[in-house]
Amino acid sequence: MNLLKKTKFYAACAATAVSLQWSTISLAQETIKVGVLHSLSGTMAISETTLKDTVLMMIEEQNKAGGLLGRQLEAVVVDPASDWPLFAEKTRELITQEGVDVIFGCWTSVSRKSVLPVIEELNGLLFYPVQYEGEESSKNVFYTGAAPNQQAIPAVDYLMDEIGAERWVLAGTDYVYPRTTNRILEAYLKLKGVADEDIMINYTPFGHSDWQNIVADIQRFGSTGKKTAVVSTINGDANVPFYIELGNQGVSAEDIPVIAFSVGEEELSGIDTAPLVGHLAAWNYFQSVYTDANDEFIDTWQSFTGDSSRVTNDPMEATYIGFKMWAQAVEAAGTTDVDTVEQAMIGLEVENLTGGTAVMNKNHHLSKPVLIGEIQDDGQFDVVWETDGVVAGDAWSDFLDGSKDLISDWTEPTKCGNFDTVNNRCVGASD
Repeated sequence: MNLLKKTKFYAACAATAVSLQWSTISLAQETIKVGVLHSLSGTMAISETTLKDTVLMMIEEQNKAGGLLGRQLEAVVVDPASDWPLFAEKTRELITQEGVDVIFGCWTSVSRKSVLPVIEELNGLLFYPVQYEGEESSKNVFYTGAAPNQQAIPAVDYLMDEIGAERWVLAGTDYVYPRTTNRILEAYLKLKGVADEDIMINYTPFGHSDWQNIVADIQRFGSTGKKTAVVSTINGDANVPFYIELGNQGVSAEDIPVIAFSVGEEELSGIDTAPLVGHLAAWNYFQSVYTDANDEFIDTWQSFTGDSSRVTNDPMEATYIGFKMWAQAVEAAGTTDVDTVEQAMIGLEVENLTGGTAVMNKNHHLSKPVLIGEIQDDGQFDVVWETDGVVAGDAWSDFLDGSKDLISDWTEPTKCGNFDTVNNRCVGASD
């Protein structure tokens, strides 16, 4: 090889080496994008802003530990503004324009229902961290909050068995979660022998603020001599005036206890809880439960926010568990590919913050403990009842016709979210 050819050859090799070096650096520096889809304005911001911050905290902690697959995580935050169609728009934006690998988001079921067709069409991955009504199972969604058998049914059993409730007020915000949950509860109460006239159902719009007449109606309904309880699926900032009006009208927990499914430490942190002491909430987590893991979580949260008074709550733990499981699945799979990660998720375990172990089941729902707590005057909850161990979440209710024969199983050979066990066939969307 003459000198000129040698010079060109070595120059080409050097250029190739530099190119490969820069490609390696570029690959190492490429981030894994995490979509954060929570309302930062509107009626649900009171609850969802905290979950946005929780995801950001988890990303920060993961990056401190080295990220995933040798790459750092990058949060892509959007604000669907408590506008249900906007949730769908923002989901499409996150996947098609931002190229996120996973989405953590939604609070209300109506927002999740808005997102569902988009996440399935584009084969995205959503972690949904809030209690919901069940009656759904998607390959593209992991449900880390409570199903009705992990919250609503145990709550009713507690009120019936421990408090002796005989009359029931089912009070909810007017959308899919309260209406479906109350259909399940109404069917369950009737199976338990409760008469139609002993069930009062009331719905109010999001952001409802005038509770004077409704609370008066509840008092009248509870004045027949039968022990009456309120099961509340009221969501968002409407809870604040509802609880204030309970206090104004002197509705005490001794007279008519209220058990809530959407009121936790965060919602109570902005109001005077003294008149509400003794009212109840059913969740899978309370800040007041002491474990080493929970103590560490609270310390990390308050350090992240720079506020030693910031509280934690159940949907935060559900976000924590979902994020930890997703990170485990990505590492185990060696990729962020949705189909591979989805299968790697099944069977994963993460330590609950209140003790025991959360397990991701074949139906994309967790096994979790159920806790019932009484409101204290400091806005925390005193746990008065809990299950012995964890309860596996049911995607389909045992108490509704059309659902009781369905199961969800996203493993081979079933791979179906709506499998009819009577006719032995998949009746809904499957892989």
